[in-house]
Amino acid sequence: MTVRRFSERGFTLVELMVALFIFGILSAAGVALLRFSVDSQTASREALADMGSIRRMNAALTNDLGQIAPRPARDVAGQRQNAFYGGGGADGDLLVSFVRRGWSNYEGEARSSLQKVDYRLVDGVLERRAYPYVDGAEPLSSARLVSGIDTIALRYRSAGEWRDRWDPTLATELPDAVEMIVEIEGLGPVRQLFQTGATG
Repeated sequence: MTVRRFSERGFTLVELMVALFIFGILSAAGVALLRFSVDSQTASREALADMGSIRRMNAALTNDLGQIAPRPARDVAGQRQNAFYGGGGADGDLLVSFVRRGWSNYEGEARSSLQKVDYRLVDGVLERRAYPYVDGAEPLSSARLVSGIDTIALRYRSAGEWRDRWDPTLATELPDAVEMIVEIEGLGPVRQLFQTGATG
C-alpha cells in the first residue's frame, strides 16, 4: 500500500523546474544551430553569386579583348577616336573602349561583324556597353557585370613595358595585354590579366 501511494505522487516542483531548464537549453541550442545553418547557406549563396559575376566579367573581357581590331571609330558627333582607349579606372570614367571582331549575326541583319564596345565603372558597378554600329551610333542598353566595386586599377602592356594609361602614337596602335585589379567589397582585390588579339 505504501509503495502504491509513493508511485502516485508524480514529479516535484524542483524536478519540473530542472526538466524545463534542460528543455530550454536544448531548445536554445537547436535555434542557434538552425540560425548558424541559415547564415552559412546565405553566405555561401552570396559567395557563389560573387564568383559567378567575376567569371562573367572575365569571360566578357577575355572574349572582347581577344578579338580586338585595329579599327578607329567615330562617336555620335563624328569625332574620330583611336582604335583603343584605355583609362586609369576612376569611378564614372570610361575604362576601355575598342572595336572587336566576331560579332555574331544570327538574324542576318545588314551590319558588319565588327562591334564597338566599352567598359565603365558607374556607382560601383562595372558595365559593358555595345553599339549597333562602329561609327556614329548611340549605345545599346548596358550589361551590369559586377557590383560592389570599390576601385579598379588598369595597366596596359606594350613593347615589354607596362603603362598606367594608354597614350598611343598611332590611331591604330593596340596594347598587347591589359591588367585589371578590381577591389570588390567583402572579397578584396581580384587581379585579371587579359591578352589582346593584337599579337595574334
